[in-house]
Amino acid sequence: MTRTMLYGFVAGFVAVLVFHQGTAFLLHHVGNGLGPSVALFGRVPPPFNMAPVPPLGVPQVISIAFWGGVWGALLALLLRALPVPALLFGLLFGAVVPTLVAFTLVASLKGLPLWAGGNRQIWARALLYDGAWGWGTALLLLRPLRLRG
Repeated sequence: MTRTMLYGFVAGFVAVLVFHQGTAFLLHHVGNGLGPSVALFGRVPPPFNMAPVPPLGVPQVISIAFWGGVWGALLALLLRALPVPALLFGLLFGAVVPTLVAFTLVASLKGLPLWAGGNRQIWARALLYDGAWGWGTALLLLRPLRLRG
């Protein structure tokens, strides 16, 4: 179980840097120039935000990667325990669970509007970024880290 959680943390951390922020990179550099993309996702800020975040002052992207690692440990435990298609489960888990927690619990703790204030573009971006993270985490757990089999 400890190995599973460690692999999950590593996979989740790396998946933020590669898949989550990679999706943000594509939306920023390509999507911002496409009308339909802007209509769906809004204007996307640059990825890899290095602005410090409280309370420790670490760069925002590192904070997100840390929490991606925490979620990755949970995802790894679920993938180990449940007989589900890993990539599909990772995509759906990533898109739904962290997004709902961010739009409720985290928003409440940070004094932000619940449910992203009803902004559908923020919802679309969050579902895409977090879904990409979940899929990437599951992929890393299956391939390089060989969590199953």
